Amino acid sequence: MDSCLFCKIASHELQSNVVTEDDSVIAFHDIHPQAPVHVLICPKKHIPTLNDVTADDAPVLAHMFDVAKKIAEQLGIAQKGYRTAFNVNADGGQVVFHLHLHVIGGRKLGPPAGL
Repeated sequence: MDSCLFCKIASHELQSNVVTEDDSVIAFHDIHPQAPVHVLICPKKHIPTLNDVTADDAPVLAHMFDVAKKIAEQLGIAQKGYRTAFNVNADGGQVVFHLHLHVIGGRKLGPPAGL
């Protein structure tokens, strides 16, 4: 995990624009936002993809969704609407292979491509 970009952000080896952080997750603004609000929520534990999640990881996944809800409220997008998404593996659009939940909003969003 020494070369994982998001592990380095979680350990503060690399700087990011942090929205919130606690013992199990860190949330920060995406450097290539797809909307006015685009935040990534990452577990501090290195989990490469959603395919690698185990039953032991259920608490952190639930916590990620709770953090997403709080971020949407904090950044003023909860009432109008927002999207959450996991990209899984290369064909699913995953670029950094450390599990992360996208929180996207701040403008009217159309359906995701292909739906």
